[in-house]
Amino acid sequence: MQAGPTNSLSDIAGLRVGNAQDHALKSGTTVVVGDTPFVASVAVMGGAPGTRETDLLAPDKSVAAVDALVLSGGSAFGLDACSGVVDGLRADGRGFRIGPAQIPLVPGAILFDLLNGGDKDWADNPYRALGLAAYRAAKAEFDIGTVGAGTGALTAMLKGGLGTASLQLPDGSTVAALVAANPVGAVTTPGDRHFYAAPFEMDGEFGGIGPDPVSGLGLSRESRKFNALSARANTTIAIIATDAILTKAECHRVATAAHDGIARACVPAHTPNDGDLVFALTTGARPAADVLMTGHAAALCLSRAIARAVYAATPAAGDIMPCWRDANADL
Repeated sequence: MQAGPTNSLSDIAGLRVGNAQDHALKSGTTVVVGDTPFVASVAVMGGAPGTRETDLLAPDKSVAAVDALVLSGGSAFGLDACSGVVDGLRADGRGFRIGPAQIPLVPGAILFDLLNGGDKDWADNPYRALGLAAYRAAKAEFDIGTVGAGTGALTAMLKGGLGTASLQLPDGSTVAALVAANPVGAVTTPGDRHFYAAPFEMDGEFGGIGPDPVSGLGLSRESRKFNALSARANTTIAIIATDAILTKAECHRVATAAHDGIARACVPAHTPNDGDLVFALTTGARPAADVLMTGHAAALCLSRAIARAVYAATPAAGDIMPCWRDANADL
């Protein structure tokens, strides 16, 4: 396996990613939309998820495909970003048609970034407008780091962010991950230099520092975020995509397997105070997949995407946590 040409979700033909953010708010929204509706499912392993219309994605539910997926900051307020995406899709004539009614189907998930130093004293919920703006901005190329749903994200010790990574499989299919990393856990080992995901890094994509040579990792629970904010100010939310045909049930299995990527990159993961959630989708453009290999590649991509999110984060006025690049300015 090797990384795709752009090492991003853009390596899945027919998908576009849109980001919208408000840096004064220190929050934002990310949307993934396809040229056509796509099959998708979801797996939740965190203890504090926030979701919209994810029940539709269970393998036994009748909805065959959805029009877009949304990741957003804003906690419960951020779920309204899905409404903005629905507005944009409807205006463009997209959605599930029942007689004269046209209903865009847009599941979404949120992370908690309400205590990160941004201006949250709004009169009207800003997330519907951010959702629409993200939908309108959707394109094949997109930025990572302090953008979209990752704008206000924080890990235990450093700023989080939006990350992505991809892999091309031997059968010719491609798997990619997109993630907004805001976990309870640390993404770097003590000292803020080495990434827990370092064993899975490809081509120096997050600094090429390599694994931490120290043993006994994971025993410390040091957390700048916990000291500054709240035990509940967390969550890692992600989208896995492939171009190989999968059934809805197989998408669910891939989403479940991809959670291993969170556990490899964030220590600890899947805690009672995280809402860890992974969507998995397929465009179905290629022959049916080896589900085992697709799930394995999904976990690898997600680990790398989480590290890339933190590596790409940039400083902003009013930050309460340092960026990885600031903490490692000597490199």
